[in-house]
Amino acid sequence: MSLSTVYLGLGSNIERERHLCAGLDALASFLGDMRCSAVFESQAVGIKSGPFYNLVVTGQTDLPLLELGRRLKLIEAENGRYAPERKGLPLDIDVLMYDDLRGSFDGLELPRAEILKNAFVLLPLSQIAPQLVHPGEGKRMAQLWQDANIDQILAPVPFEWRGLQLTRT
Repeated sequence: MSLSTVYLGLGSNIERERHLCAGLDALASFLGDMRCSAVFESQAVGIKSGPFYNLVVTGQTDLPLLELGRRLKLIEAENGRYAPERKGLPLDIDVLMYDDLRGSFDGLELPRAEILKNAFVLLPLSQIAPQLVHPGEGKRMAQLWQDANIDQILAPVPFEWRGLQLTRT
């Protein structure tokens, strides 16, 4: 079976380190050659809540796109994302890109529009894959970040997962 390259955006604003580590652990169980960006703190966008920790993960998978989406929803659910009494967002995992697919796939738009709109997606994506070409824009992620005029403040945070420092200075 052939492998696909995926880019995923992760975020949490409740017990941020615990939920991001749980999400990374779950992803590591089925993503090969998994790499993580630095972790950044950012203010919430689109919802009223406390600040988020965000990062981008890339890896290889043999899961078809829709099965990957179902698996991500399960990981979110296991971390309380859909609990009726939750306050905030324990864990959010979004498919940003799946190979160079473009279009709508069972309600999932690829590449994800947030790549170009949110600094907490574009900056870590440009760091983890600076030469990656955005399938819709035809530009490399590093160039998109350099040209971006996004009014959001990001702060790198000390973060460790499985002994790996996910912090950039």
